[in-house]
Amino acid sequence: MSPAQTLVDLLAGRCEPGELPPRAWEGVIGVARAEAMLATLAHRLEGASLPPSVAALFADQRAAAKVATAQALWEAEMARRALASECIEFVLLKGAAYAAAGLSCSAGRQIGDLDILVLAADIRRAENELLEAGWEWVKSDPYDDHYYRAHMHELPPMIHKTRDRMIDVHHTILPRTHRITPDALALVSDAVTTEGGFAVLCPADMTAHCAAHMLADGDLQGGLRNLWDFHCLTRDFAAADAGFWGRLDARAELHGLRAAVRRAARLARDLYGSALPPGWDEQVGGDAWYRRRLLARDDWGRPTDRWLEQVFYIRSHWLRMPTMMLARHLWTKWRRRRHHFAG
Repeated sequence: MSPAQTLVDLLAGRCEPGELPPRAWEGVIGVARAEAMLATLAHRLEGASLPPSVAALFADQRAAAKVATAQALWEAEMARRALASECIEFVLLKGAAYAAAGLSCSAGRQIGDLDILVLAADIRRAENELLEAGWEWVKSDPYDDHYYRAHMHELPPMIHKTRDRMIDVHHTILPRTHRITPDALALVSDAVTTEGGFAVLCPADMTAHCAAHMLADGDLQGGLRNLWDFHCLTRDFAAADAGFWGRLDARAELHGLRAAVRRAARLARDLYGSALPPGWDEQVGGDAWYRRRLLARDDWGRPTDRWLEQVFYIRSHWLRMPTMMLARHLWTKWRRRRHHFAG
């Protein structure tokens, strides 16, 4: 069994951790680290019978994840204070949103950038307020700056000059040139407020965005983690709301994300054992390529299928922009990389 499959089985509860030999743990830890899921696994197996070295590592990971979550929420508070003077409201996205809402998938989840969603009409004012509050541009290249502003769903990435924390300011959840156009106004309008006062997407939108981030806006890099998020979100929301799956289907249809959500549900079923409602449990042949892509790592966490990785990389760009625009973009990137190494 591959180390990635063993990791998935441990998370899904299909594998008894006490029965794994030490050599198998090395592979599982390597894959979990590569997928940014080491602390997630540590939380999932808290209290389990583990080798002493693994137990010590997992204890460190749980402690570090607790600090990282506090830092992420503090950064969200800093963004709220920076935008408050102009009364600019925003919705937390991804990891910070999961943490702010206290969702189970946030346990041990690695939170990198702070992702926020503002109305498109507020994007310039938000940019100015963040710059005044100490954030600055990560990329100064004119081509990258134009590409973000003209074609992407967010401003160029910014980093705070003293806290060294990045923020991504979105005005929608998929690039402007993407073949799918979610309803950004509906995302913001139907957001809900957490106990801490932060706005997050409503359950159905949050789940649909998770599927979009994994399947419609990327090459499945870090896909096991994103799929775990989807599995936990659907499990927990469905347990709290008997009509959740119907609401998810309707919102996915509204945002043009029904195919992505349905595929994410099938993959979550196949890998993590998600329970799906009637009508969602069909078998689709193309899913095998996605499962293969998600599990293609060796004992060191390195990708083992470079050809398939490249195919999904090209697919992610093909989804994001029309063919001629994609060709120009890749040509420009290749020329700049070639010039950089030649210099």
